[in-house]
Amino acid sequence: MRTIEIALLLVSLAAAGVMIFEKKERRLDIAILSSLVFVVLLLGTMDHFRMQMLPTYLVALILSIGFMLRMIKPQSKVRLQTRFKKYVEKGLLAMVVMALTAGSMILTHVLPTFSLPEPTGKYAIGTISRHLTDPSRDEILSEAPGDKRELMVNVWYPVDPDVAKQKPKESYPAELGEAISLVFGIPKQLFSYLTKIPTHVVQGAEISTTEAKYPVLLFSPGVRSTRFQSMTAVEELVSHGYIVVGMDHPYSSANVSFPDGRNISYTPEPEFTTSAELYENNVKGVGIRAADSRFVLDTLTRWNTQDPNQLFEGRLDLEHVGIFGHSYGGATTAETLAQDKRFKAGVSLEGGFWGTVAHSGLQQPFMYMMTGTTAESLKPSVTQKDKVFYSEFAPDLNAVMTKSQNDTYYLTVDQFFHQSFTDLALISPSLFAKHIDPVHNIDITRSYVRAFFDQYIKGKQQTLLNGPSPEYPEVSFDPNYTKRK
Repeated sequence: MRTIEIALLLVSLAAAGVMIFEKKERRLDIAILSSLVFVVLLLGTMDHFRMQMLPTYLVALILSIGFMLRMIKPQSKVRLQTRFKKYVEKGLLAMVVMALTAGSMILTHVLPTFSLPEPTGKYAIGTISRHLTDPSRDEILSEAPGDKRELMVNVWYPVDPDVAKQKPKESYPAELGEAISLVFGIPKQLFSYLTKIPTHVVQGAEISTTEAKYPVLLFSPGVRSTRFQSMTAVEELVSHGYIVVGMDHPYSSANVSFPDGRNISYTPEPEFTTSAELYENNVKGVGIRAADSRFVLDTLTRWNTQDPNQLFEGRLDLEHVGIFGHSYGGATTAETLAQDKRFKAGVSLEGGFWGTVAHSGLQQPFMYMMTGTTAESLKPSVTQKDKVFYSEFAPDLNAVMTKSQNDTYYLTVDQFFHQSFTDLALISPSLFAKHIDPVHNIDITRSYVRAFFDQYIKGKQQTLLNGPSPEYPEVSFDPNYTKRK
């Protein structure tokens, strides 16, 4: 809870105390009413209103109306029966005030304001968003004939800190709240405050000239999610000298907003009668996303020669390109690696294996990170499986890891669940990081992802990949699938 919100809470409780226990006194009533109005106006003008504080706003409104009525209504003699009625009314007011106040305290505890952990690298972070259209591909998911496949991407890139200091920080976009709402069925209005949470990203800054060019990483989010779901990992990578391109995939991302005002929302998959039908549908869906990744890399290749924004010409090290993703984005990562050898390494954060990769394995270095909750579902003795589990996963995983011709890593993270690889631990620690410090949760993902790419994209050996670390006791290495080849 922010300072101004605590002030409103305290003023509201003080006002309720005066209303319940003090006799009518015009000067005191005016002072209390003025304090309530002043704090509410201050909150609205200097900061912003949050849905989590709605119960307290209702308390302030009820009390303000009560004080206005007290000042308007003349003083009269109180009869015994009237006195009893007033006691009942005051008792009810006390219960309503306490219940609504407790509601705000619970909501602000469950969905607190927070600050993103500082990136550990030397660079600040700049960004641009771009609308891309692939003229070679029809949009097969659109109802309008002739539509071409369109994407929205953000490019995050290294910036000199002195330049970034002169520019305002970007906040999380509304798409993040929409994605959380879609995944968990929580009203998106509860996450409207996220658009006031600052990241470490700035708009409109020149790319740093410290290095002649920078290696490139593509990021693919989960289904029903957004390219902004893992800003902590993106910021960490960029601060250490990577250019990261986040992709939103229309119809499988939560909501893709285009510059012309159009929005393409997630389209639910049909119900399938057999797991084989669902599996084939996922092969098709991941194939579309893999084609998106290849198209984005084609676009970056053109920008490296002639960038219409005059920002990235000659600055993209396209000999050192990697890709990573979460869930469906992790499946996109694995399949993209199998289809396109321009991608030199990849990380799947608990994704599936749908498509070519399940049969051929990989030729590039590959790291797979699994959560402890999902790992339990792989045990035959466990009858109640995690919802992301599917029966073909274990044989597909075994095929990919045993057929791959390069280094492979298979890590399990205890205390993690499927969404722990995103920024959710910060957004609601009490819901999504019950048994682990939320900042430590974030640090696990960003540290291992960066270590992998530092070793296989930048060529810098990383001790973190050698085995268990006392700094991250939750992470274990599977000896069967973690192989240096």
